[in-house]
Amino acid sequence: MSHVEHQAQAPASVACYVLTVSDSRTPDTDLSGRAIRQLLESSGHLVTGHAIVKDEPAQVTSHVRAHLADPRTQVIISTGGTGVTSRDGTFEAIDRVLEKRLDGFGELFRMLSFQEIGAAAMLSRATAGTAARKAIFVLPGSEQAVRLAMTRLILPELGHVVQQLRR
Repeated sequence: MSHVEHQAQAPASVACYVLTVSDSRTPDTDLSGRAIRQLLESSGHLVTGHAIVKDEPAQVTSHVRAHLADPRTQVIISTGGTGVTSRDGTFEAIDRVLEKRLDGFGELFRMLSFQEIGAAAMLSRATAGTAARKAIFVLPGSEQAVRLAMTRLILPELGHVVQQLRR
């Protein structure tokens, strides 16, 4: 079956949980988390919930595991903590729960990001993978980066990814 046929069988609406990882963001200043939710909803997807947690790897891992166990959630999208500073632990926190990695997501994200911001794109550790037959996307904290990943990569393939995970 071709990718076109797969996409035709994909669900039009997917249930997503949005997690912001930040030591400084509040509900009022979480522009990236808000952008993810708005982009999902405007594309016909359901947001099952959202939260902001500190960039403490154990808290992030625990939060992700809890939502992997939630039958209402098909996809988890996180924003923040993907850089290289000493406080950026989201990559490690989520990487430890991934069963399969979607390496192409990070590669494509950095390629697209390079076109917008140049060599600084290499500092992003954006990644994606699957666990418990659910997709997890790990995005940078920048609203511009979130919009890039959502519009160019995630939204065009979200239903297809979920369709594949159901097989």
